[in-house]
Amino acid sequence: MPDRAEQLLAALLLEAAFGYPQALHRRVPHPVVWAGKLIAAMDRRWNESGVAIKARLAGIAAAAILILVGGGLGLALEQILTSWTGATLLVLLATTGLAQKSLHDHVRAVAQPLVAGDVDQARTALTMIVGRDVQTLDEAGISAAATESLAESFCDGVVAPAFWFLVAGLPGLFAFKAISTADSLIGHKDERYRHFGWAAARTDDLLNLIPARLSGLLLCISGRGDARGAFRIMFRDARKHLSPNAGWPEAAMAGALGVSLGGGGHYEGEWIARAELGDGPRPTPSHLNRALALYRRACLLLWLLAGGLAWAL
Repeated sequence: MPDRAEQLLAALLLEAAFGYPQALHRRVPHPVVWAGKLIAAMDRRWNESGVAIKARLAGIAAAAILILVGGGLGLALEQILTSWTGATLLVLLATTGLAQKSLHDHVRAVAQPLVAGDVDQARTALTMIVGRDVQTLDEAGISAAATESLAESFCDGVVAPAFWFLVAGLPGLFAFKAISTADSLIGHKDERYRHFGWAAARTDDLLNLIPARLSGLLLCISGRGDARGAFRIMFRDARKHLSPNAGWPEAAMAGALGVSLGGGGHYEGEWIARAELGDGPRPTPSHLNRALALYRRACLLLWLLAGGLAWAL
């Protein structure tokens, strides 16, 4: 039986090559869709947004259920998949928690029309990966938003699930993905989710604490040029971000590319003030292509790290 680091390396390579094929998704929806349905059901039944204490307690219960369901399912599958054939199936299941290919494809779908000068098409593609209002964004704004999303999602969609699979196998991976999905759906500070989504958001912050810093490290090392400067920007600016974790990969990306990211933006019609990260100019469409290349190198470095662990252990 391969050890967990070997399984992780195999899952990373397979997911990068194939992702979750659309033909399969049409027949068997991605597990994130199932988690989303469970979260939506709990939201409909339990979220009394007008009663703060009830909503907060219901949100805590919802987060606990997601961890138990995700972790329990992963544990049950690991108990079943004990043969070599089972190990292969386990690796295939692990690929569903990773998002290297889909993240790359979604950001490239923004970069290609943007480089070609089709700003409208780039805005449309951008709506698939960001939560901010994009209608008024110019080329620099679109480039910055896509670059920030690429950096943050490198942690959420690649490094963090890989980390939790390495630490706790399928139970850790599935529990993390369930909480991460909840954070994206209900972990907001608007009137409806301020209390109900609190537990999901805080749990997601905790689970990303180490992966966010590891993501920043990988991005700094993968940058071409002044790695010391990238580290300087990351350590200087990471804590300026509103999120306790997102600032690490975003500041690392800004430092590695020599651009400024962050700054305020409109979210659901409301202006949210944010600090700028980095010292350089605002990114251009060419910077977005450079960000994608940096992302690919960081993924390669993660593969090498998994391979090194597999060899060492």
